[in-house]
Amino acid sequence: MNLEIIGLVFVVIFIAELPDKSLFASLILSTRFPAFAVWLGAAVAFLIHVIIAVTAGKLLTLLPHQVLEYILAGVFLLGAALVFFGKQDLTPEQPHIKLSIKDAHHFWKVFATSFGVVFIGEWGDITQIATANYAAHYHNALSVAIGAVLALWLVTALAILFGAKALKRVPAKLLQRVTGGVLLIFAVISLVTAIRG
Repeated sequence: MNLEIIGLVFVVIFIAELPDKSLFASLILSTRFPAFAVWLGAAVAFLIHVIIAVTAGKLLTLLPHQVLEYILAGVFLLGAALVFFGKQDLTPEQPHIKLSIKDAHHFWKVFATSFGVVFIGEWGDITQIATANYAAHYHNALSVAIGAVLALWLVTALAILFGAKALKRVPAKLLQRVTGGVLLIFAVISLVTAIRG
């Protein structure tokens, strides 16, 4: 385990997830249903996504080092472009909830709803792409996974505990720019590493 990698991945994933729709979905669900069931469903969905991402990143490390660095540079660059230029609606959106209010206290139904909303919503998300890239870049899947999972779990917990008011204090556009800038820096580092051979 490498604490520097855990810390770096934690910070980047934490910032990247703040303006994400999964965060807003968890927040909205927690206003209608028991908070712990919502958080647990989201947490399990995030854990599975991180496992998938670091596994994909680990598979990339089987490529020759120079080829891997070119691929990483391209994917980091693509991630930065998606953050900077992608059409992302940063306003909270009501997820499609199939529970009725009378089911609100049935733990497993709430858990399953939260899990499903986050699990489906996170496929191909920038945090999943970044996690895979970090796993490939650092050759340390465990440290990357720990940093990513802790960041995703904490962001979700904060959304549920403090709600939309706290998130409105930090402009989503600023978070997008910081995330895009970090991904762009990693794209340049990977490209330089690839060119140097």
